[in-house]
Amino acid sequence: MSASSVVMLPYAPSSVAVARQRLSAELSTAGLLASAVDDVVLIMSELLSNALRHAHPLPCGRLKVTWNCSDEQVEVAVSDGGACTEPRAGRPTLSSLGGRGLGIVEYLAERWGVRHEEEATTVWAVIPASSPDRNEDTELSEIPVLREVG
Repeated sequence: MSASSVVMLPYAPSSVAVARQRLSAELSTAGLLASAVDDVVLIMSELLSNALRHAHPLPCGRLKVTWNCSDEQVEVAVSDGGACTEPRAGRPTLSSLGGRGLGIVEYLAERWGVRHEEEATTVWAVIPASSPDRNEDTELSEIPVLREVG
């Protein structure tokens, strides 16, 4: 199984849906398990949404999304023009409306990080190509940073 792409997207919220659809179709066609496709698409959506919310576009006015799928793993990456702050997983309060995206990435990915290049900041994540070693009954609402009281 293999799939890889480099996609340049407008610096616009509508780019998230476009990237989700293309990534999902390519990974499904490549034979990736549906649960792994869901995880990869969710992670890419979080990374892209964060770039749109917190960073500047690349000098060309766009964002770059890449993915590379092998039998063992999928690496997704979103490159932007950088921001004033370093991407990091937050620990929002229960009443916070945001701040959970990188916590979700941290939970689902084997590893993730940030690369600084000449004119770009790239946030990347590596996700297992098969179902992760977690309880398949776990819902995202049970991830510690998302747990609600009551």
